[in-house]
Amino acid sequence: MTSQSAPIENPAHVPFWRRPFRVIRENMRAYLVVNAAAYGLAIIGFVIGLVFPDLSAARSASLEEDGTGELVRWLVNTPPLFALTILGVNLFRLSALTIVLPSLIVPFAGLAFFGYWSVETGITLVPASPQGWVALIPHSLTLVIEFQAYVLLLLGAYLLGRHWLFPRTVGAKNRRQGYVRGLQRIGLLALPALALLIVGAVWEAYSLRYFVYPLSQLLL
Repeated sequence: MTSQSAPIENPAHVPFWRRPFRVIRENMRAYLVVNAAAYGLAIIGFVIGLVFPDLSAARSASLEEDGTGELVRWLVNTPPLFALTILGVNLFRLSALTIVLPSLIVPFAGLAFFGYWSVETGITLVPASPQGWVALIPHSLTLVIEFQAYVLLLLGAYLLGRHWLFPRTVGAKNRRQGYVRGLQRIGLLALPALALLIVGAVWEAYSLRYFVYPLSQLLL
C-alpha cells in the first residue's frame, strides 16, 4: 500500500478536533484502499456463507455453544445495557486487541488480523431465516458505521507501520521517532473512531429492540 502524502505535521493553529481529518486527507489514497479492503472482505465472506451455508451454520452453532447467542437474546430487551456491552466488545476485543495492539508489536499485523475477522464476520452474517434477512436491513447500517470506525484504526495501524519501517519518508530521524509519530496518528484517528463506535453501538442495540419486529410484521 502506498501513499503520496507529505510528512504529516500538525501546526499549532489547526484545531485539535480537525487534526484527525487532516490525517485522513493527507493519506486519502491509503484511506480509500483500506475502506475497499475492509468492506470488500466482509462482502466476500458473506458470499462464501451464501455459497457454503454449512459454514454459516457452523459459525452460528459456535456462537450458541459459547453462550454468545443466549447473551444477546437476554440483552436485547435492555437496550442501554446492550449498547454498553456492544461498545465494550467493539472497543476492547476488536479495536484494541485485534487491530491496535498487534500493530504495536509487529508492523501491519492488525491489518491481517482484521482481514481474517472481516471474512469470518461476513460468513456469520448470512441469515438462516426470513426474519434474519429482515434484521439485516437495519443491521447493515450498523456494519457501515462500525466498519468505518475500524477503517480509521486500520489507517492508523498502516501509518504506524510505514512510519516505523520507513521513518525518513515521513521526516523522522530514526525508527524510534517514526514509531512515536505513528502512535500519534493512531491517537488522533482513535477519536473519531470512538465516536463512531458509540453511535454504532447505540444504533445496533435500539434497532434490534424496536425496528426488527415491526419490519418483520410489515415485510413477512
